Amino acid sequence: MTGGTKRQKEMRKALRALLPRVPMHDAEAILAAALAGHLRHLPPSIALWQATTSHVRHELTDYDTLLEDDYDRDAARFFVLEDMNSVLQAWGCNKQVSDAPDD
Repeated sequence: MTGGTKRQKEMRKALRALLPRVPMHDAEAILAAALAGHLRHLPPSIALWQATTSHVRHELTDYDTLLEDDYDRDAARFFVLEDMNSVLQAWGCNKQVSDAPDD
């Protein structure tokens, strides 16, 4: 993860600050998602946070299984909230996901 555009460099720097202990394979997936075109209009810190929460929710919790079991989106998010925050804490993140609708 060296070189690249100014935005890529900013993202890598923001990733190291936000998630100092994130495993490399997760860091690469989060960075790729944060650099995706649909997040290009957002500041690096916001794009990175959205990519991080999406990655953790979909890859490291039972969120998708809950949706498949007919839980609605808000209920599924509620039930994985603690697991998500545990992952973020283990990665050294000082932010947490709340149960607010836009988090």
